[in-house]
Amino acid sequence: MSYTIYEKKTKCGKTAKGSNMIDIKLIMANPELVSARLAKKGCEVNFDQLIEMNNEKKKILLQVEQMKAERNKVSADIPRLKKEGKDVSEVFASMRKLGEEINQLDARLNEINEAINDFVCRLPNMPDDDLLAGEKENNQVVKVYNEQPNFDFEPKNHVDLCTALNLIDYERGVKLAGGGHWLYRGDGARLEWALLNFFISEHLNDGYEFILPPHMLNYNCGFGAGQFPKFADEVYWVDSEEADKKKGRFMLPTAETALVNMYAGEIVDESKLPLKFFAYTPCYRKEAGSYRAEERGMIRGHQFNKIEMVQYAHPEKSMQAFEELVNKACSLMDKLGLHFRLSKLAAGDCSASMARTYDIEVWIPSMGIYKEVSSVSNANDYQARRNNTRYRDAKTGKPEFLHTLNGSGLATSRVFPALIEQYQQADGSILVPEVLQPFMGGQKVIKLK
Repeated sequence: MSYTIYEKKTKCGKTAKGSNMIDIKLIMANPELVSARLAKKGCEVNFDQLIEMNNEKKKILLQVEQMKAERNKVSADIPRLKKEGKDVSEVFASMRKLGEEINQLDARLNEINEAINDFVCRLPNMPDDDLLAGEKENNQVVKVYNEQPNFDFEPKNHVDLCTALNLIDYERGVKLAGGGHWLYRGDGARLEWALLNFFISEHLNDGYEFILPPHMLNYNCGFGAGQFPKFADEVYWVDSEEADKKKGRFMLPTAETALVNMYAGEIVDESKLPLKFFAYTPCYRKEAGSYRAEERGMIRGHQFNKIEMVQYAHPEKSMQAFEELVNKACSLMDKLGLHFRLSKLAAGDCSASMARTYDIEVWIPSMGIYKEVSSVSNANDYQARRNNTRYRDAKTGKPEFLHTLNGSGLATSRVFPALIEQYQQADGSILVPEVLQPFMGGQKVIKLK
């Protein structure tokens, strides 16, 4: 069932070529507004230094422009002076001195530009106006789907069930790769593959283009997605010998990092928007979380499988695209017949790159809690500014920044254990959801062979 998530339409501001991250024009025009919005994410920012640097930049640009105009004027007069037989040695000396002063100002200008860029690129995205301030405590449950399962027997947790049915080999996963890794076996591997194929078939039916991206990405992809420089130490770097990470490659933490950079530096034809993609990849996370009882098994890991959805949208259709992605993720969970809920995150619980996020959270019976299986987010023009992805406005002919959105559709590492627990039977077997049976060769029950 679809529904409208957000009816208020925010007016999209004009953007300028060469700007990035948060529009610096907006910061200069209304620093109080930007500070207040960022404070909702728990980010306290004082823009005095940035404003001072930007004012100095303007003065230098004006000064350099005037000096270059003077140099051009004098240079144009030199042929005439020579023709008149006048001594131009002093003119040349004056021009050399002027040139040195221009070079010094240009060097200072480069320093200021680098400092401004470093300041702005570390700012998180501004949350949308309607988001509550604060962290998880202010998240709002939007809707609950399907009834919570009730068992007339003592239910088991997914670790015991998967071990008894030989679906997951935790011991040998750790032996092969260390903590935070597991190994799918037999029907467990088939069930994992069935989930992925079901998700893929649904996205293809919805007209999304299937992408299989590289798993090793360059630094610009992490920067463009808004994950770097702040979270550069939270991914697996392939080129560990490189002192400068900007020259290295890393293993993607999510396919979003690749998909939102596919058109970096390009201008997309407005008539082609929205662009809709999905990708299958394993995801590699350096920080797998704690090993508390509530995160046992495959709830958190260093590598897991995920189908990621991404849209490139026109700013005026951005919220429409967001609703579509949320409804797609919910539809997948609903068709699996799982009990889950949809939550709207408070500003401080949204990731640094995102202006708004809705989480799809599945019920894990043995834990008695909901765990996130999908985050659907709208970055607005934040990522597009960082990687310079634009569309050409059909009316004005000018390039403008588009909006990027992403959502898991879905990650299996929590869907799998939730399915195992919610579909368990008294004899320890697992019912296979009807939508997965065609991908399991018609198998309806998983039981010990």
